[in-house]
Amino acid sequence: MSAQVDHIRDFQPIVVIPVFNHGEAIGHMVDGVLAQAQSCLLVDDGSEAGCAQVLDRLHAAHPDRVFLLRLEQNQGKGGAVMAGLREALRRGYSHAVQIDADGQHDPNDIPGFLGDAAAHPDCVVVGRPLYDESVPKGRLYGRYATHIWVWINTLSLQIRDSMCGFRVYPLAPTVALIDQVRIGRRMDFDSEVLVRLHWRGVPMINRATRVTYPLDGVSHFDVLRDNLRISRMHAKLFFGMLLRLPLLLWRKAMPA
Repeated sequence: MSAQVDHIRDFQPIVVIPVFNHGEAIGHMVDGVLAQAQSCLLVDDGSEAGCAQVLDRLHAAHPDRVFLLRLEQNQGKGGAVMAGLREALRRGYSHAVQIDADGQHDPNDIPGFLGDAAAHPDCVVVGRPLYDESVPKGRLYGRYATHIWVWINTLSLQIRDSMCGFRVYPLAPTVALIDQVRIGRRMDFDSEVLVRLHWRGVPMINRATRVTYPLDGVSHFDVLRDNLRISRMHAKLFFGMLLRLPLLLWRKAMPA
């Protein structure tokens, strides 16, 4: 019992939100996070002046619960998330909830994600999207190619959806990974970081979550460039999987 209590006492989460010109939606998302009695770290990924002012106002209105990390140059979604994770660990937090700024994700689902993370503090809790009719069909069907590549590159079905940006990271192993390995800094980040954490033996829990598209109509997914980045990432990970094949097969053979 005491070990379990110590785990809970040591469980200190924060919500990390990468923001790039989502000035219309971010206030709603922050309100949703605060309504769940959570603090958040907004990572301003080189936003234009109007959005930057919105972030300043949110921080000023809740200085003890809404923190702001400003990146002068746009780093891409992955770069912003990695900066936020490092900052969260530096501030003494144990876990970080990653959630998008554009309104795709429902902050009301945060307690469920954190409940899973508190019960399994060594795991990544990965969102498995439940879409409504707002999802673009091309985006929906295109995700399946990535799912298949992730299952190949992990020799596992443990990661049900690697592209959902709603998840909880244990910060110590995640920051150790991103400090030691060069990981894609844009839309390729979400999938790559999960595959590489899996390779390091970090377990995954999948949790269903509602996803809608989005409040302010701003999407930074570049169909050509980001699909090329993602394709290169899968190819790189495939050769990395081949190098790790004996270890991955040994894990699969070990009794649970």
